[in-house]
Amino acid sequence: MNDLLTRAIAAHGGLDRWNKFKKVTATYVGGGGLWPMKGLEVIPNLTGVMVTLHEETSSISPFGQPDWHASFTPDRVAIETTTGNVVHERSDPRASFAGHVLDTPWDALHRAYFMGYAQWTYLTTPFFMTMPGFEVTEISPWQEGDEVWDGLRVKFPKGIASHSKEQDFYFGDDFLLRRHDYHLDVAGGHPVAQYIYDIVEADGLRFPTKRRAYLRGPHLKPIRNILLISITYIKILSWEQLGGNYLKSIETNALPP
Repeated sequence: MNDLLTRAIAAHGGLDRWNKFKKVTATYVGGGGLWPMKGLEVIPNLTGVMVTLHEETSSISPFGQPDWHASFTPDRVAIETTTGNVVHERSDPRASFAGHVLDTPWDALHRAYFMGYAQWTYLTTPFFMTMPGFEVTEISPWQEGDEVWDGLRVKFPKGIASHSKEQDFYFGDDFLLRRHDYHLDVAGGHPVAQYIYDIVEADGLRFPTKRRAYLRGPHLKPIRNILLISITYIKILSWEQLGGNYLKSIETNALPP
């Protein structure tokens, strides 16, 4: 592995520890200006998410109604009832974003797809970078105030859905994640700078509880008055071991903005 990636993986808990588990659940509150731009309401209640760690799938609940959930894979997104009935579904969901710009309206399946791949990306960073097909290289560091954050550029393989094919990740001098840059390809390819805060430790694995994503302007600088997405994780984490056992969840004590 790249030396910086090796240090980042170790700082976040280590690959040996990560590989003992197969899925994780969390509870979060989301917000930001992207949803009104898309003609959608901000979800006012706590949202639960489950992602598998070594393949890209996720489930988000509730979704739309108390007994509905969204089920995501890169090739299919669906809204289903708790009894397994399909309410809506879409194959090849990425194709449905063709021609979209920042204010193109989304339907519920657009939203489900975006939330599905985004949560998988966030809940598996930086460990997903060690999966087959990912290409990782070091890039110029980013200076944030008095701090200098070392950077990695990650090229995503075909078959993994995310914001854009290439994304940049910046780490502090403790090798913990500080910033995540990408282009929002599902909304016209606008550049985004996402800041990461308030990392907690859950049984040896470290995880940020707050993410704030801003449109990015010239010279890689965030436009602070254009907050696209905010995510605050309230409960982290219930890690499911490969043998089916669960580790204890922890309350993050994080408060939404």
